[in-house]
Amino acid sequence: MLRLAVATDAETLDRIAEPLADRGIEAVHVPTTERVQPLSEPLAGTEFDAGFVYPSRLMEGGVADALLDVPWVNGRDAVLRSRNKAGALARLGRAGVPTPETVYVSNPAGEPELRAAFERFEPPVVVKPNSTTRGVGIAKAGDLDSFLGICDYLALVHDYRAADDRSFLLQEFLPEARDIRAMVVDGEFAGAVERRLSAADREAGRWKHNVHRGATAEGVDLPTDLRQLAETAARELGIDWLGVDILVSGDRAVVNETNARPTVDTATKYESGFYDRLAGLIRRTADDPLRGSDGG
Repeated sequence: MLRLAVATDAETLDRIAEPLADRGIEAVHVPTTERVQPLSEPLAGTEFDAGFVYPSRLMEGGVADALLDVPWVNGRDAVLRSRNKAGALARLGRAGVPTPETVYVSNPAGEPELRAAFERFEPPVVVKPNSTTRGVGIAKAGDLDSFLGICDYLALVHDYRAADDRSFLLQEFLPEARDIRAMVVDGEFAGAVERRLSAADREAGRWKHNVHRGATAEGVDLPTDLRQLAETAARELGIDWLGVDILVSGDRAVVNETNARPTVDTATKYESGFYDRLAGLIRRTADDPLRGSDGG
């Protein structure tokens, strides 16, 4: 049986373990964080054939990568390529993939430049850190003073010398947009969920659709154009296992973000061949280390 080192012990491992075991792949959690690791000792008590996916903490990931010595679905380069929101959107935009109107800010930035950036948009604008996940740090500013206040807080954080990412984004706000997470496995659409807020949350003024913030994810059947949009995004980024976040507002659909470490939802929300394709990707990664060396 092929052994898969899984660098997460959250919902994803619980959901993929049994279906992958049915396909001859043993998924085992290998902890990489919140531990003490002598570098002269192995990370785990057994050898593995492949990893899934590169750890979210890149420094710990480097240690795990060296000690495990396995190809990854997805590798470090793939995770970084997706996590850099501005970089991913720039790549997609150059390839003709529709994305929200976005301005990238690298701190320190002066007030005149920030004011000019804000004035490019019809308020409100969305302000988001460039490399966080789960909706952390995302805010909405309806006027210039509120926007500059958010920028002040970000500047304080970025002033800390150990801050790794000192950038953030301004994006157009698409009101009443449907928020869809499409999964692409090895280049093919494999299912989608729509993330929805309850009526009570909407009435209270909430607008973030992240599941980790209380939204629910319901399986949806996407039309061909949205399936192709997700597949095109994954192909242009060169990432084999990718969650593609699509906002649909009226007759407009844009790729808002991508996630190379997506949470796996319940099997009923994906296409019937979802786990067959995932197992096939894992096996090809194990058989061809160069394929999984950078996630693409």
